[in-house]
Amino acid sequence: MENPVSNINRPVNRRSFMKSGLLAGGAATVGVGLLANGTKASAQGRSEGRLNAGDAAILRFLAAAELIESDLWTQYAELGGIGNNKPIEVDPNPNPPLNNYQMALSNLDGDGPQYITSNTLDEVSHAAFLNAYLKSRGAEPVDFSEFETLPGSTATGSSGKLRLTNLMHLNVDTSWFVRYRSTTNPDLGATFPQAVTLNGVTAIPKTDADFNGGASSFPGNLHIQAIANVAAFHFGAIEQGGTSLYAAMSQKVSDPEVLQITLGIGGDEIAHFLEWVDFAGNGVQQTIAPFTDPISGLTFPDFFNNPPLQPPSVVQPSLIFPVPCEFISSELPPVAIIRPLTDKVTGAVASVAALTASGLFTGQSRKFFQTLQIMAIEADAAVRFIL
Repeated sequence: MENPVSNINRPVNRRSFMKSGLLAGGAATVGVGLLANGTKASAQGRSEGRLNAGDAAILRFLAAAELIESDLWTQYAELGGIGNNKPIEVDPNPNPPLNNYQMALSNLDGDGPQYITSNTLDEVSHAAFLNAYLKSRGAEPVDFSEFETLPGSTATGSSGKLRLTNLMHLNVDTSWFVRYRSTTNPDLGATFPQAVTLNGVTAIPKTDADFNGGASSFPGNLHIQAIANVAAFHFGAIEQGGTSLYAAMSQKVSDPEVLQITLGIGGDEIAHFLEWVDFAGNGVQQTIAPFTDPISGLTFPDFFNNPPLQPPSVVQPSLIFPVPCEFISSELPPVAIIRPLTDKVTGAVASVAALTASGLFTGQSRKFFQTLQIMAIEADAAVRFIL
């Protein structure tokens, strides 16, 4: 078997402005936990003393969500993060030691490993902050340690610890890639096809064998590049979910200080999502695409020269920012926004359903799913109280 550590000439980032123009932020897609009681949310609209039930439900949901995100991003960081390497801007070593997964991620963006590590650190900080804030306001923090039971990757670089999430049996929803290039809005009933079909796939190398397989015209090999491309679309799926979720939950918050938290962390989510939009797009254009992984059979077309959907603009890889779409009413002019924004499409219960369908929790216990669903229902039940 080939040694998983290789050398690579790292490419220059095609979107260098994003490094200086955006803050790396955390994201959340789903939460879990139980409130001490099941009271429906109401509020007193104050920023001291105990949180009202609704704001506590929202923050516990988001804290749990950040714990889930921390777990999955830690797995990405262990295998594909920057590790002990210095950023290319600090140490422009033309041949830094990278494993083949880091190499494949670097093919999508020279700073890919740095972004992954930064994303991970952000998620961990968000979870720690939200739990600490909950305690400071008299609410119970979220502890997921009892659900860390899933075996993870055994590839070199993995810590080998038991996990909360499963990145090796994913059904990645790639419709977000189409949605943000469309003029229609899911909140007004629009639906979107998959940009590329990714069912039952892994987003990380499962074993050292996954570091190898299939000669390519770019650094690395076809098999590990397919795994990196899956990860790229999964990054976008996770972060766009958090972008919508934080926006939806913010509409329910009563306490001004809690609103400050949801808007602040939610803003970081948007920043992350924009980077992963570009990142995923780099995997479906030259010089990476088109290619087919001879081991998994996954095919990634060149979206510029062979767009999988018509019109070609709905999958144009060079589009990063949201295309203006219908909002509030089809009678109003289109506007560029976060989409979706409503409970029905992006609320807590909807997020639970989407993440469960994605395979992220494959192997989890019945208790986990029951707890997850209860927490989602309580968060969605929160309502803003106006004095």
